[in-house]
Amino acid sequence: MQRLRLNLTLYSCNIHLDANSCYAAWVPPAQPSRDHGGPVTKAALLHRQGRAIMAYVFGPVRSRRLGRSLGIDPIPLKTCNWNCVYCQLGRTVPLTNSRTEYCPAEAVLIKLRQALDISDGIDWITFVGSGEPTLHARIGWLIRQAKGLTDIPVAVITNGSLLHIPEVAQELAAADAVLPTLDAGDAALYRRINRPHPALSYDSLRQGLITFRHQYGGLFWLEVMLVKGLNDSESALQSLAAALGEIEPDEVHINVPFRAPAESWVRVPARDTLRRARELIGSRARLIDPAPADFRTRRTNIVDSLAEVVARHPLPEEEVRATFAVSGGDPDAAVGELASDKRVARVERHGHVFWCPSRATYAKRPADAIPVCKDSKHIRDITRNEANHDVTPERTDAT
Repeated sequence: MQRLRLNLTLYSCNIHLDANSCYAAWVPPAQPSRDHGGPVTKAALLHRQGRAIMAYVFGPVRSRRLGRSLGIDPIPLKTCNWNCVYCQLGRTVPLTNSRTEYCPAEAVLIKLRQALDISDGIDWITFVGSGEPTLHARIGWLIRQAKGLTDIPVAVITNGSLLHIPEVAQELAAADAVLPTLDAGDAALYRRINRPHPALSYDSLRQGLITFRHQYGGLFWLEVMLVKGLNDSESALQSLAAALGEIEPDEVHINVPFRAPAESWVRVPARDTLRRARELIGSRARLIDPAPADFRTRRTNIVDSLAEVVARHPLPEEEVRATFAVSGGDPDAAVGELASDKRVARVERHGHVFWCPSRATYAKRPADAIPVCKDSKHIRDITRNEANHDVTPERTDAT
């Protein structure tokens, strides 16, 4: 299918982005522009167009499960009905379970068209969101429109909490792959790990996953996030495996919180626990290792591009440095420039430094000094070795 193109005259219009929301608006041509008053270079046009696109679309970035993924983010940061202890985007404050058109669907589609025109080597288009993408009331329309633009398959990464609603299930049925989450085999553990909105129940989550699985014809991959001291005991793993057996997904992706979690006490389970989980779940189970950094952009300002990605997709500092090194820049100077960008912030967890959205809320780290990670082996060791820490949550005001 031939890719559709949008002819946008950047000389005569500009795009205004509200830093406190994901809404975009066309600014009349009379609005002053820093490029007015002289010739506009091709690089300046590409830079401006790239920044506008990144309001809703980011990447492509390397996904551990989907290869090179072009992300679509139709939800403002942490607009979510879960408050997972391990979330890489921090705490959800406050929880919301309201479906509405948080970002104009037509504007999101415009940005996707533009991104497809300036991106290559994309394996998947992924609705992933800075929160829960199914809270967008027109997610189904967006999925169908995305599939109409390109032959690239479309995936939706969701917590699955709204799949028990027939309307939501029907909307997601248009996608080529749906990737929900199930971290617990019982209601009590569900509330401890995912800390859902009061209107959501474990029974509705489990039944929604079962019903959707039986009706859906695409790829159905369930993610399980294992957290030391929460769902890594023998009894917890057995009840989780039983629930997964009822749902019968195509694959179960066993994951661990290798990025900066919302709560500082979150730890990675022992290596033997991961093996035991795979054994109990059976042939559907896959252990997901961290993917190396593979961020490409045609924009001239790499720091700006990376800041936009990190605002939705936190990265270890070692991967940030590697990206600048591959681009031929000075990693130290680039990281210093990134540190001055108000969109991102450094978060330290268990001996590692991560770049995360500055507006996200993370629990403060323990008072002990935490060194900066040195190379990719440090991150991979997190997924393969036992972390030598006690699992004692610090007191917080979040529930």
